[in-house]
Amino acid sequence: MLCFQEIFTQPYFPPSQDTKWYGAVEAVPEGPTVRLMRDYAKQYGMVMVVPIYEQAMTGVYYNTAAVIDADGRYLGKYRKTHLPQVAGFYEKFFFKPGNSGWPVFETAYCKLGVYICYDRHFPEGWRALALNGAEYIVNPSATVAGLSQYLWELEQPAAAVANGVFIGAVNRVGEEAPWNIGQFYGSSYVVDPRGQIIAQGGDRQDQLVTAEMDMTQIREVRDLWQFFRDRRPETYRDLADQAK
Repeated sequence: MLCFQEIFTQPYFPPSQDTKWYGAVEAVPEGPTVRLMRDYAKQYGMVMVVPIYEQAMTGVYYNTAAVIDADGRYLGKYRKTHLPQVAGFYEKFFFKPGNSGWPVFETAYCKLGVYICYDRHFPEGWRALALNGAEYIVNPSATVAGLSQYLWELEQPAAAVANGVFIGAVNRVGEEAPWNIGQFYGSSYVVDPRGQIIAQGGDRQDQLVTAEMDMTQIREVRDLWQFFRDRRPETYRDLADQAK
């Protein structure tokens, strides 16, 4: 299973607030990138998560990840739910917030969920994907060094433990002119359901990070830490009803 970084076909352009980037959208799954990756997925027997800039219709664009099965079939897509709007990350200028319903894709190798970059700060989505059956959740990102870097190895291992899943954290590396909003620090990794990082890349150059995941570990951990059994959703309803 292969996952690329967030909007991997081009620079991370949201620092610009330049409408020229609207021209970089493409359809999913009909566009050229997904068509090409479907061919590669079939050729190599590989599940692929393909994060691109999607056009739903003229003027309505999403930060999207297409999911392709190992036989080249397009399985569906996830649209980024939570969009940042802070200095250097003006995503609401370019994207509409997604409302995908927390899809889980039955692939050749596992039940796969997708959460994109800023989404990872919101625990509700991790839980929703796990409750929908996800065994492995990928988080393609474009994250620079700064206030959130220490969270990179905190939040996703914690989410893996809380939900008894494997998580693949995928980040860009390097600097991108002309915006130079900071160093994309890479450090992509895979974490197991115990919260242990089982493979990790560096922070200065593009790398292919690989890991072997034993899916039987999910049952082992969930049987040991009975977080799903001991949930009390009937006591949480006010949280979902709060508008503030």
